[in-house]
Amino acid sequence: MTRIFTRLAVATLATTCSTMALAQAGTPATAQAETEAATSDDEIVVTAQKREQRIEDVPITVTALTGVRMASIGVNSLSEVAAYIPGLQIQEQSANNPGFVIRGITSDNGSSQQGARVTLYYNGIDISRSRGAYQDLFDLSRIEVVKGPQATLFGTAAAVGAISLVSAKPEPGISGAINGTYGNFDRTQVSGFLNAGNDVLAGRIAFAYKYRKGYVRNIAGDANVPNQNQGGVDQDDLNGQDQRGIRGSLRYRPSDSITADLVLTYDGQRNPGTAFKSRAHAPTGGQTGDYGYAELSGSPYSAAVLGARKLGLDRNVYDANLTITAELSPGITFTTVNGYRKFDALEVFDADGGPAAYLEFAEDAKGDQWSHESRFAFEGPKYRASVGWNAFFENGFQRVPFATEEGTYLACSVTPAYAPIRSALNGAGIPTGTGCVAPNGTVPATRATAALTGGRATAIPYAAEFTNYGNNDTYSVFADATYIPIPALELTAGARILIEDRQSGYSSVQPNSVILAALGIESSLLGTANTNGNKFVAEKSFTAILPRFNALLKLNEAVNLYATISKGRRSPVVQLAAQRTAFGVGPNLQVVPQENVWNYEGGIKGRVGPFSGAASVFYQTYDGFQVSVTNNGVTTTQSAGSAKNLGVELEGNLKLASYLSVFGTFAYIDGGIGDEAANGVFAGNRFRLQPDTTASGGVILRLPVGGATIYATPSVTYRAKAFFELPNNPAISTPGYTLVNARAGVEFAQGRYSVGGFVRNATNKRYLIDAGNTGGGFGIPTYIAGEPRFYGVELGAKF
Repeated sequence: MTRIFTRLAVATLATTCSTMALAQAGTPATAQAETEAATSDDEIVVTAQKREQRIEDVPITVTALTGVRMASIGVNSLSEVAAYIPGLQIQEQSANNPGFVIRGITSDNGSSQQGARVTLYYNGIDISRSRGAYQDLFDLSRIEVVKGPQATLFGTAAAVGAISLVSAKPEPGISGAINGTYGNFDRTQVSGFLNAGNDVLAGRIAFAYKYRKGYVRNIAGDANVPNQNQGGVDQDDLNGQDQRGIRGSLRYRPSDSITADLVLTYDGQRNPGTAFKSRAHAPTGGQTGDYGYAELSGSPYSAAVLGARKLGLDRNVYDANLTITAELSPGITFTTVNGYRKFDALEVFDADGGPAAYLEFAEDAKGDQWSHESRFAFEGPKYRASVGWNAFFENGFQRVPFATEEGTYLACSVTPAYAPIRSALNGAGIPTGTGCVAPNGTVPATRATAALTGGRATAIPYAAEFTNYGNNDTYSVFADATYIPIPALELTAGARILIEDRQSGYSSVQPNSVILAALGIESSLLGTANTNGNKFVAEKSFTAILPRFNALLKLNEAVNLYATISKGRRSPVVQLAAQRTAFGVGPNLQVVPQENVWNYEGGIKGRVGPFSGAASVFYQTYDGFQVSVTNNGVTTTQSAGSAKNLGVELEGNLKLASYLSVFGTFAYIDGGIGDEAANGVFAGNRFRLQPDTTASGGVILRLPVGGATIYATPSVTYRAKAFFELPNNPAISTPGYTLVNARAGVEFAQGRYSVGGFVRNATNKRYLIDAGNTGGGFGIPTYIAGEPRFYGVELGAKF
């Protein structure tokens, strides 16, 4: 995309005050200039091609959101940014389980055995592993969103695109800022930074803290609600927020030709649980529907198994980055980027979405990543080129413990193998299946253990776990060259050659059920094989060549045309589990072939008078399209065959006056699995999480009055119907919806102080952010409600 959209989208993202509201503030002398930058015509410089370029000169579709512009309007989260960027969707079910979607293709699988599709970069380092990828937005220099396969530039994980986060670097001089907001649900946010240094050595420290009570009431353990079914802890309300982040940066410039940047970051969450709400299992009192209160807790026996007494997320991410750039001679530059990232996360959740002690899970994920890249860049009047190498190493595991009560599980399960047991319980007057929880929220299934054991036991706790491991090493070399035969034409070709070593592991502890054993059935409740904690290991190596070809034609100084052809690839999956054999339990290895995509794209970037805009059209073909399927709590990957994707993205900005502009964005995507019989049950299905139509629009007002500036940014976003799973199921989808947001206030004292207010989802629209989930793998899908109306006040100061 062009600076046109950068100016347009960033200036219109103001839906609420956020930790970014003063992220890039400078000294009072420059405050007014920075304020005006949100709607100015300043050119945007990006590094999407690993070199500094004006965004309109980049022959690929890229959107850049600068920190100065974000500082003027406020950005609260990645999902908020995505609402205004055509072709990008970001689903934040929780910080531990984000979904990144570029042009209909989703990357959100938590398995350590599987690679990503969308690369998330932080200061030049791949952080795409989903359980460690979430990053709060504070004190950023810019965000770059690059669409289409970008393996040559960003590595194999960028099969459909990349999102690059670049933190603000230390600068000479002394400056600082602090910003705070308060709103309903005790929504409290505070952020700031302090910068000090000179031309040789400068340091910067930035922080952010966000807190908000959950917007879904959870009655589990509430002393004011009588006759509850799950004993134990008084649980917190759900879908809340409690996160913090801090970043320290050091810049060393011993000469004009050498720059070294060291960045250390911590990001953490202590969020309450996610509101997985069932339509089949009502809470105490019988309230039904996706948007009412919930009763989620876990059984009295599950705390020791799952690792925590309360539902929620405990997550820590540590990141270190060292980047050194040296100008070796005029036109020749060497850059080395080195990073280390470590994450650990424990998320406890009630997967059945109701009051029964039926499906209580946790996810314990840990991992670390090491990355190194070095490259040489050459630049001359007729050519540009770069060549380099990359090494990326990651180790991690995802452990999923499970807790239930045996009789309750057997009564609530819809597994065909347990039909005779459910028939016997029905004969004893105990409802089963989705009727194991009565319409008033009572749980007849709690009587199942007594009925199945002839009264010898009333409750039998059950615990199990399974763990997948990944040890993935990638080595690659890459080269990129641009030929400029005439000033108006640039032709680019590049390729990355890579070697992958993917090692997968699997272990499980799946003890046999006491009740089933008494009935002559030697099996775990989940029916999965038990390795008794023994770890199976498998290893495979793969190679690939991933090219790209680009052309840029400058019609004039204001309008550019571009075209691109590129290949993307999602890594093969060395999928390892366990299976029963005639000799006991052994490994079950399935190598899911790589997913290949070819992308064909063209676009135009430019301006005519007060109107600026950008348009692109793309067509993609996939073979070996990988999909994730969850059954009995275990998610596996399989090939759905071929897929195609056709789309159009439009954006425009009309500047009516120096203080007033209007904007709009639109995207249409017609993508899905090919409608061929060979694609099986997935044939003809649309991509998950992707509406076919998205749009946004709004007004940007910055009106100087005396020595103050009045600002207002009302905006509207629209998303059409979207399916949450493959195969598509109308019951696992959300209708289209429109959200109205606004932010307004006043800045004074040359922009050093500000006071204002904000509202998100002003009409209190009800919508879903996800459906299906783990419960869907057991035949009882759950639903997660989106945010209600949020509103509050904001204050800021800077020097």
